[in-house]
Amino acid sequence: MSYTDEQICTHSFDTPEKHHGAVSPPIYQTSLFAFETFEAFTKAQSAERENYVYTRGVNPTTEILERKLAMLERGERCKCFGSGMGAISSVFLSLLQKGDHVLFVNTIYGPTQELVEHLNRFGIEHSFTGEEVEADVQPNTKLIYVESPGTMTMKVIDLKSISTIAKQHGIITAIDNTWSTPIFQKPLTLGFDLSIHSLTKYIGGHSDVVGGAVIGDEELIDQISKYGFQLNGSVMSPHDASLILRGLRTLPIRMKQHEYNTLQMINYLKTKEEITSIHHPSLQTDNPIVKEQMTGFSGLLSFELKEGAFEKVALFINQMKVFKIGVSWGGYESLINAPIKRDNASNLEAQGISPGLVRLSIGLEGPDLLIADLEKGFQAVQTIKSY
Repeated sequence: MSYTDEQICTHSFDTPEKHHGAVSPPIYQTSLFAFETFEAFTKAQSAERENYVYTRGVNPTTEILERKLAMLERGERCKCFGSGMGAISSVFLSLLQKGDHVLFVNTIYGPTQELVEHLNRFGIEHSFTGEEVEADVQPNTKLIYVESPGTMTMKVIDLKSISTIAKQHGIITAIDNTWSTPIFQKPLTLGFDLSIHSLTKYIGGHSDVVGGAVIGDEELIDQISKYGFQLNGSVMSPHDASLILRGLRTLPIRMKQHEYNTLQMINYLKTKEEITSIHHPSLQTDNPIVKEQMTGFSGLLSFELKEGAFEKVALFINQMKVFKIGVSWGGYESLINAPIKRDNASNLEAQGISPGLVRLSIGLEGPDLLIADLEKGFQAVQTIKSY
């Protein structure tokens, strides 16, 4: 039987008949599970990744979330982690060894880059590419890791093409799919092996929980569970799993509202002479890949202030009242941030990122309120020519 995304997010695997009719799955807030006999215990322990023995393995509350996410991504199995970086690091630590090479495609989340740079000390190599993937594959490339849309500039990459190249070379493919969520993009159906999420963002949706997830086939997820999860210890608590299950129930409708609000904001930003460019996949109308692999657009976007520098970006951001200044994104609240610091403009330009780039996470407050807030920033920067 096939299920719609809405059915998966709301009712699949909740089984209230097993929990005295409770429509919300219980929180199994326990560190361990006891057994009636030693024989039963040893049998369960011999397959700890499939049985309830210790919450650093499998927990009933977290398992419900994992089953929902696997079905939502059209994958065989999911493993949840204590954070998005816990999920990412577990993929690297489970699948890579000394002498292996990772090829990064598109702009990549900063801490992911820091992680692989740290892994250089263990003999794991890496390099970056834009869209010339096949030309940059090396004999020892073990993993192709993608973000699409990419960090900061939201560029969309052809996932089906990458997965085809990877299969020809026997390379594992993984994507950070946090931007789109499984509602708007399903990379596993395009041939990718692993889809990774920071559940902290849209799936949690309420800015009150941190978590991560990896979805893929049974064999890969079992390997990640055995090494990267159980031995690395980035465990999701049952309470956090319950909060993310709550967020998942409203994910489809929230994503539609994030999209609507964002498109209204983009129409407003197009009128501002202080902006040189806006970055959001909805504007990439000349790229047929956008329509082929994405069914909608989330609320993370960026724009570039004309003649931007630290002082000008700071002046703009400091006018905000509704937009909160902070890290992360994907919650109910609107956020504003920028990669510029007082001393990193040249580093940003080397990465193809404008020093005047400002990133917005469009929340659920409503476009009129958000537009009025941004207008204060544009009025402020109109008073100066440049720094």
